Amino acid sequence: MKGHTQTILRAAAVITVVAAAALLLFGRGLLKSGAQPAHEDHSAHAASGEPSGRKVLYWYDPMHPNYKSEKAGIAPDCGMDLVPMYEGQGGVENGMIKVTPERQRILGIRTAQVEEKVISRTLRTSGQVVPDETRTAHVHVKTPGWIENVYVDFVGQMVKKGQPLFTIYSPDLVATQEEYLIAKRGQQELGSSSYRDVAHNSQALLESARERLRLWDLSEAQIRQLDETGKVNRTITVYSPVTGYVTDRKAFPHISVTGDSDIYTLTDLSRVWVTADVYESELPYVKVGQPATIKLSYVPGKTFKGRVTYNYPMLDPQTHTAKVRIDVPNNGLVLKPNMFADVELQITYGKHMVVPEGAVLNSGTMQTVFVVHEDGKFEPREVTVGPTVDGQTIIEFGLEKGETVVSSGNFLLDSESRMKFASGGSGNEQSAPASQPATGHQH
Repeated sequence: MKGHTQTILRAAAVITVVAAAALLLFGRGLLKSGAQPAHEDHSAHAASGEPSGRKVLYWYDPMHPNYKSEKAGIAPDCGMDLVPMYEGQGGVENGMIKVTPERQRILGIRTAQVEEKVISRTLRTSGQVVPDETRTAHVHVKTPGWIENVYVDFVGQMVKKGQPLFTIYSPDLVATQEEYLIAKRGQQELGSSSYRDVAHNSQALLESARERLRLWDLSEAQIRQLDETGKVNRTITVYSPVTGYVTDRKAFPHISVTGDSDIYTLTDLSRVWVTADVYESELPYVKVGQPATIKLSYVPGKTFKGRVTYNYPMLDPQTHTAKVRIDVPNNGLVLKPNMFADVELQITYGKHMVVPEGAVLNSGTMQTVFVVHEDGKFEPREVTVGPTVDGQTIIEFGLEKGETVVSSGNFLLDSESRMKFASGGSGNEQSAPASQPATGHQH
């Protein structure tokens, strides 16, 4: 047993010696063959700039290929040595990425043409019906007094212009009527006086008393009645100044009123306003004079046409919306104050270049599209975009009409280009990543 153990130990020692020798020989062979460590020091290339007869295009961070420098050095973010990109290395051809047809099928790449068209859309929002403030009248009296008879006695009643509302007893009105009758008698007696000044003054006194009655809202018919009867009216009737509905009433028998009493509020509802809420991002596209369509969910099939007449200057801090006022004819008085309504505004952006929404890659700081060229080459190009409408994105700057862009699979194309660029790539199937477009085109 003991001899057997010794034999095993001697065999293990022999195997260890043989393995060590093999490793030593293998290491010497590597050194003789000129193999280099995995981490290559590129600082030696910086001096000549053209190792192996090739020109250095730029230096980049192998951990963050987006970072480029015109000279060798240390990456500021991770501290790694910058790696040279040589002319012709990895198939860099004018900033384009070359992808074989088979690889395009794997990535699911689809394309679309850049089109120029007029873009418009329908902005839908909610609104509320309110009275037209320019068609609202408030009834007051100009002399203090007491209401005696009330002829319009409930809110919602329809009244016509010139219809009697109430009667008022006012000592001031009674005194003014008496003064007028006295002036009238004086003018009759002195108007034919041989003294010119006396006749003139009597006529001026009469006109002054008449004008005072007018200023206190007595109608011409009431003054004419006073002339014909020669009797003072104890109460004066107040008539409606407009046609409309009573939306507020403070007139009750035997209550006192003064000049600041708002006795009736009358509103003409033949035209109304609809105030709609519009988000701040859409406000630049809503203009005064723009047509609007009003619909009521509880009156299906019926629409009302109106126009935007005013954009309110204040923004609601809670909803970040602003009010837009729409003037609407109210035929049949279907629209009633405080109703909720659905509002549609047709917004036109004008003629623009457009691409499918999926064609634009948004990195947060820039927008990029892949432009398709011949021989399977794709050019990453920075663009300036506008609003996206019905699945189409407006291109303000960067593309020309008729160019072909990648509409699907561009995210995978961008990811593949980044991986190839970071790893060094092979053949002619890589370039700078899409976030570093080499060229830009103006429109």
